[in-house]
Amino acid sequence: MNSFFSIMVVDDEPNNFDVIETLLYTEGYVLNYASNGQKALERLNKYKPDLILLDVMMPELNGFEVCQRIKANPTSQHIPIIMITALDSKETLAHSLEVGADDFISKPVSGIELKARIRSLLRISQQHQSIQVLCQQLQGVNQQLIELNAVLEQQVEERTARLEKIILYDELTQLPSRIFLFEKLEEILRYRKKQSQTQNMFALLYLDCDRFKLVNSALGYQMGDQLLVAIAQRLQQYLSPQDLLAYLGGDEFCFFLDQRKNKSEIDQFAQTILESFNLPFIVKNQEIFTTACIGIALEDCTYQTPQHYLQNADTAMYKAKLKGKGCYQFFDMLMYTSSIQNLQLNNDLRRGLERQEFLVYYQPIVKLTTLEIIGFEALIRWQHPQRGLVAPSEFIPFIEETGLIIPIGLLVLKQACQQLRLWEQNGYSDLIMSVNLSVYQFAHPTLLEDIDRILAETEISPACLKLEITETAIMENTNTAILLTQELQARQIQISIDDFGTGYSSLGYLSQFPVDSIKIDRSFVKNISDNQQNVEIIKAITSIGHTLSMTIIAEGIETQQQLAYLRDLGCELGQGYLFAKPLNSEQATAILKHRILDTNKAIN
Repeated sequence: MNSFFSIMVVDDEPNNFDVIETLLYTEGYVLNYASNGQKALERLNKYKPDLILLDVMMPELNGFEVCQRIKANPTSQHIPIIMITALDSKETLAHSLEVGADDFISKPVSGIELKARIRSLLRISQQHQSIQVLCQQLQGVNQQLIELNAVLEQQVEERTARLEKIILYDELTQLPSRIFLFEKLEEILRYRKKQSQTQNMFALLYLDCDRFKLVNSALGYQMGDQLLVAIAQRLQQYLSPQDLLAYLGGDEFCFFLDQRKNKSEIDQFAQTILESFNLPFIVKNQEIFTTACIGIALEDCTYQTPQHYLQNADTAMYKAKLKGKGCYQFFDMLMYTSSIQNLQLNNDLRRGLERQEFLVYYQPIVKLTTLEIIGFEALIRWQHPQRGLVAPSEFIPFIEETGLIIPIGLLVLKQACQQLRLWEQNGYSDLIMSVNLSVYQFAHPTLLEDIDRILAETEISPACLKLEITETAIMENTNTAILLTQELQARQIQISIDDFGTGYSSLGYLSQFPVDSIKIDRSFVKNISDNQQNVEIIKAITSIGHTLSMTIIAEGIETQQQLAYLRDLGCELGQGYLFAKPLNSEQATAILKHRILDTNKAIN
């Protein structure tokens, strides 16, 4: 194959071009990039590509429209086009072919599959060009031309058959693809409609492997691919002749079980499959343990399409994941009320993490006697592409439930430390950065390792970092909490008890923990001028806190009256809208130019 073929990649996500460029690095192709459909159309004559890789989902002109225009142009209609999309449905494939696409590949893109399809289409393209040359040379030799066309058509048919096999079977696992599964389901559904009654039932079992990304990140994608092959081989051992196992992409598989007598048979099958993951998978003489979760959609006459069945099985699978690793769940219509929104939120959150949509805002912490900024509290915000800036109250509970709090929490910690380092380099020294730790983060086994790594990467002093921990976190397992806080103290990292007074710990109990400060919850500050009981609570917290050599911080300060009360009660530090709302890094840097805040000019 000529190594100087020119390929145009059309995708509105530069990261996707980088992935394709990496996958094709060894092939010697000349790659040109167009970030949208209009640019691709404008650059066709300039670059004259031999093949086009065209993303379907793009703003303004989508891939189908771009493909249709290219194929409508006599000067470019001969260029082979491969559509790339995450919409791996039969309808999407049909639409691609209708607008003139030559091939179709699903995301995430497999390097082996991509290379094979490009080579195949380039060969076909070369042959078509050869046909045109031969037609011009042999216009007077009709019989020879007919015979030649017959040979070439046969070759094209054979290659088309091979392409269909690529579409219907996964090249890595050799399992049927999602499209094959849908065709099988459509066939079954058509057959069921002709029957008035059936004694047996079918079911879809949607299987998702747990912690597969950890394998890829720790051992590499090649090991990850080999693990998928090993999983596929093991799962096939449990199939009956009438069953089907399809590979859906990523770390997901789907069983189609046919001719089952009752639900209990399917129940037993799911248990057997999950138990099979108790044994390690051997990949290149290395044992790898993983688990899986399964969602099950049973045959139901109200479901009309394969997509409906797969969606329900997928919904049930996510419910199973919420129960824990190695679980399975049957689909129930009641799941629709909350699961659809939760699934969308989960997808948005995961995409947001990949696309760096999470931002860190900084709220000043001030010395109440002088109003000098002594540090900041790092607070997460989500810049959603459609909903705009999303408050943490709308997504924090969900990321805690799904475990996303761990990677997102580390992202906040790292960004906050990087920002503190940047301020130090610009002359703003002696600042303290406060970062919240949830119950889940505090209990995570790699917490200390992660903190050490981030401190080393950002080169900030541990003494400048303060971790805010809730009462709940330290009281859930006091012995572990004591050891962990002692480890943090040994690193000179400061510890603060957040929202103090709202939990169930006692002030005296704090003496067992190496705590540097207590943060009084905003609920006590809010009505301090009208509620004598709140005043007494703050007095007690301040008194015992000072006895234990702890600094007292008040949050939620919004008025001059609250500020005056807290000063009189001996509270040293505070934060709230009276001083400034949470600020982005540029705004926070701007107010550092004047370390003393003017409460009459609060940044809100």
